[in-house]
Amino acid sequence: MTPQATAPSKPQSVTEQSSAAGASAIDHRPRTEKGQATETELLVAASVLLADAALTARQASAELTGALSSWRTGLRALRDPAWALGSALSCARALTSPRGLGFGANGGIAGELARAVGNLTYRRPAAVTMAVDAFAMRIAAAAAAHPNLDTPCARRLTDAMVRGDRLETLRALSALVERLGVTRALTTISPVIMELLALTGLLDENPVNDDFSWVTLAGGIPATDPFLGLPSSLLKHLNSGAGRAERTDADPILAAMLAGSDNDIVSYVNDIGALGNHGLVLLRRVACADGAVRFVLLLPGTSFGLLSNSTPQDVVGAFDGLLRIDTTYTRAVKALLTRAGVPAGAELMLIGHSLGGLTAMNLASDIGVASEYRITHVIALGSPIDAKRPADHTTQVVSLLNEHDVIPTLDGRGPASPNDIPEHWLELAWLDETYDYPLSHAPQAYSDSLRGAQAPLRERVNALLRPYDGAITANQPYMLRDK
Repeated sequence: MTPQATAPSKPQSVTEQSSAAGASAIDHRPRTEKGQATETELLVAASVLLADAALTARQASAELTGALSSWRTGLRALRDPAWALGSALSCARALTSPRGLGFGANGGIAGELARAVGNLTYRRPAAVTMAVDAFAMRIAAAAAAHPNLDTPCARRLTDAMVRGDRLETLRALSALVERLGVTRALTTISPVIMELLALTGLLDENPVNDDFSWVTLAGGIPATDPFLGLPSSLLKHLNSGAGRAERTDADPILAAMLAGSDNDIVSYVNDIGALGNHGLVLLRRVACADGAVRFVLLLPGTSFGLLSNSTPQDVVGAFDGLLRIDTTYTRAVKALLTRAGVPAGAELMLIGHSLGGLTAMNLASDIGVASEYRITHVIALGSPIDAKRPADHTTQVVSLLNEHDVIPTLDGRGPASPNDIPEHWLELAWLDETYDYPLSHAPQAYSDSLRGAQAPLRERVNALLRPYDGAITANQPYMLRDK
């Protein structure tokens, strides 16, 4: 996984936002809408420049550290001690001077030992200082579109985290939770959750978890956790099931819901809600109006009851799906498609919520799946898919986002992220009345929005689904298992 996850900038409006308002992100005084938009754009642009400078300074520090500790330098020192002494002093001065790279040694055994000492003694490199400022600018830019981030309680928390003041951070977080409750406090900071986690990793004494912060700064999906720095490869061992799919019958509630199903995004979301998140998925066969037979696969999201359970729809599976393509969920779905006898070359639309949307994108990103079937659409609701790409460039990707939902920001692309999605994707985002997480993440919240205030977005998505208009000839639920 690469640290940099860039994409072409939008030549036209691909992301639609139903509402955005709030106070200025810099001095918190009201401004005109035009001035506020310009302020936000300037903050994001400045954060990009600072992030590039920070990454460049970090790379320069690593190269200078490598040169200083290289065996070639030692060999040259034997021949020319005066040169070696002068070079060593110059390198050391550049690496440790506040006017230079500011204790910026990193890379290699010697560099990492020096970096660990710097962390423990609170010696902040210039690269870290610039990275912190870049994150602070992203937070300020996000506050312009999310005024709840601009309240005194929220500002107290974000300011403390930017300063690296952990005691004040705990006090501010406690005050925020006491005032708003756990769920509303989480929702309040959700637009900048990745930036706050990156600041935590960057400013603590642990040198092992810094990669999370640097990858987030570069716009990628971190492959380590922000607290201990544990690698994502551990998830591969925790989520190693081969994946299995078993045909099952719909219970009366699900059967009643499926009886009224239609080729409509709201209907699909309601069907996903009725499937629940205990392992069920649905394969639908449609005799389309143009005479073709097409298939729709509905993929629900995560069960938060246990960290891990006997189905792929668990918390471990969710993090694995975020970081990798080949997961227990995707393996189980591939077993389902084989068992169901979906013919090679068949057209298939994948629709998923949360982890289900991630899995839909992972399947579309799998060259084997894309070669076997024609993945026409990937429709994800509340899913962090922005750093993934389908193997077939003609696949229509639609991402539906409630901006009060925490989960979509886990891909590192929050409201103030400088990275963009491909121009041919369709991302539709809105703010609704379902403010608190996890209610804002529920399929029902998305369904309610698309039936109500966001009805124009519903029609826009439905227009893309027209090839699947026709008669539903089969609705077959499957139970997915890890093993």
